[in-house]
Amino acid sequence: MKITYNPKLKDLAREMRNNPTDAEKHLWDYLKGDKLLGLDFHRQKPIENFIVDFYCDKISLVIEVDGGYHEGLNMLKKDGDRDLDLYNLGITVIRFTNEEVLNQTYDVVKKIKKEVLNLLKIKNISL
Repeated sequence: MKITYNPKLKDLAREMRNNPTDAEKHLWDYLKGDKLLGLDFHRQKPIENFIVDFYCDKISLVIEVDGGYHEGLNMLKKDGDRDLDLYNLGITVIRFTNEEVLNQTYDVVKKIKKEVLNLLKIKNISL
């Protein structure tokens, strides 16, 4: 399925790339430059009407890093609806909290690698 985006989000995405949260900046150190199994990830990628934290086109994977504002019931529902919209585009979404990324980095990277390997297998893609 072809993924498009709202061009009105381009400037906001650029601003978000230039002002990452500490957790996003930290995780980016593990994803940038094809460090994670040689896959190319993008930061603050516009997809449809959303801006996702990290995206790998090859395996259609979104990684979201959520701050405390994602904890309320309203935001949990909104995030769930957003994840469903992305899923309907053929995109897998995995989420981590800022605290997980900053304090349990090894476990987060391990979970990402496990999901990446699973998606590679499912999609029959070799590295």
